[in-house]
Amino acid sequence: MHEWALADAIVNSSLKLAKDKGLSKVNEIFIRIGEVNNIDIDAFNFALSEIMKGTILENSKITFREIKATLKCNNCGFIFNYKDEFGKLSPDEKEAIHFIPETVHIYIRCPNCGSIDFDFIEGRGIFLEDIK
Repeated sequence: MHEWALADAIVNSSLKLAKDKGLSKVNEIFIRIGEVNNIDIDAFNFALSEIMKGTILENSKITFREIKATLKCNNCGFIFNYKDEFGKLSPDEKEAIHFIPETVHIYIRCPNCGSIDFDFIEGRGIFLEDIK
């Protein structure tokens, strides 16, 4: 599961940020998750909790904020919703995007002109927003 690798990266980044801020304890971790990453929140949360054990992050509240994915076609300028197009895909195609988000351009096309040349305006990636 790639949730464990992502959780490990978030924990390491949180520990570095806590050190940079001179914190001896972290009460809350704020994480922004792009919709396109299709993260299993329960698995991700479990992985975070396990990896945080024995650190200053242990028992921190984890606050997730999902960012809806919006796409813009570079060919015709059309702005469209990722979820609408993702919903049209087969389970195998959805799984491919889940594990390798960069494959999105193979499976999703602009609903206006059919182009695979589009960019994410927002809703991609996983980011450590802050800790407190």
